[in-house]
Amino acid sequence: MKVIILGTAWPYRGGLAAFNERLAMEYLKRGDEVEIVTFTMQYPSFLFPGKTQYSTEPAPAGLKIKRMLNSVNPFNWLKVGRYIKKRKPDLLITKFWLPFMAPALGTVNRVAKSHNIFRISILDNIIPHEKRIGDKLFAKYFVCSVDGMVAMSQSVLVDVDQFDSQNKKPRKFCAHPLYDHYGEPLSKEDARSLLSLDKNGRYVLFFGFIRDYKGLDLLLEAMADRRLKEMDVKLVVAGEFYGNKEKYMALIDRLGISGQVVLHTDFIPDSEVNRYFCAADLVAQPYRSATQSGVTQIAFNFCKPMLVTNVGGLPEIVPDGKVGLVVEPDSHVIADGIVKYFNDNLEKQLTEGTIEERKKYMWSRMVETIDGIKINNRKLGKK
Repeated sequence: MKVIILGTAWPYRGGLAAFNERLAMEYLKRGDEVEIVTFTMQYPSFLFPGKTQYSTEPAPAGLKIKRMLNSVNPFNWLKVGRYIKKRKPDLLITKFWLPFMAPALGTVNRVAKSHNIFRISILDNIIPHEKRIGDKLFAKYFVCSVDGMVAMSQSVLVDVDQFDSQNKKPRKFCAHPLYDHYGEPLSKEDARSLLSLDKNGRYVLFFGFIRDYKGLDLLLEAMADRRLKEMDVKLVVAGEFYGNKEKYMALIDRLGISGQVVLHTDFIPDSEVNRYFCAADLVAQPYRSATQSGVTQIAFNFCKPMLVTNVGGLPEIVPDGKVGLVVEPDSHVIADGIVKYFNDNLEKQLTEGTIEERKKYMWSRMVETIDGIKINNRKLGKK
């Protein structure tokens, strides 16, 4: 089978690129022909909240990546759509995460339309965490451009109904697969040595781009809890600020917790991700809103217990008491959860739970889900 994946890939960095590249590898592994069509320009620089969009890592080995798509040039969208149509893939997979991309991605899908091409989208979100005018209109434009959809959380599967209310397009749920390409596990002692952390300390990890909806402020407020200070629990913040850095720094100063917070607030290269997860006792996701999260799938890969808030799809992925703790998005309740984790010595129990639960998140399941939608659609004679 010939597969084209449309979306972010090297030389761009981050979870979107990692997802598309890892999915491509899964298709290659089973013998399919795969090409990724990615951006020449993803975001205009004035819209990008981080320091750089580009990776410092070498290109992923064995992948065919073609840079073609300009996210803001409509004439280019027509060119890319015609290119894909001419390539005659059996399957066109588009990763959708942000309504800003809907005009470009939706137009490419429309132009590429052919009787022989099945166009499917893997949805991170359909309604964004940080809402803007025009989001719903753009999202509907994109949904109308594909033949089927895979949602990576049940909440997104429900959200799709707002854009395809007559349920004309087949859709299924498949959980976000493991991010299993961030290097080999390290011992906790070795990982901490690499990060200059106390080998006997207690560490909670907050990992990933820092955006307001991710609730880092709630976690910082939780760290000011007297009990955590007495237990000498420290928070490692690993990830780049995609917002107002100053307000978080001011909060740390106001709470008097600078001695409890270890800041690594540059983008974390893929080759160093394993250090942070392997050094941690607990991975915290204090999100105010969520659908699913790639951070949970890195934690699963390294068999790390998690503390997540009871929002969106997070409780689906992190069963309370089995692989982690599910708490309300409130700083006092988050502090209670962290205290419980260390006081009740839950690391061994929850680590064993992650080892069992992670079996659900193999990449082969994502490929099988896409195959199932495509095959069923063909049987029904739809296009």
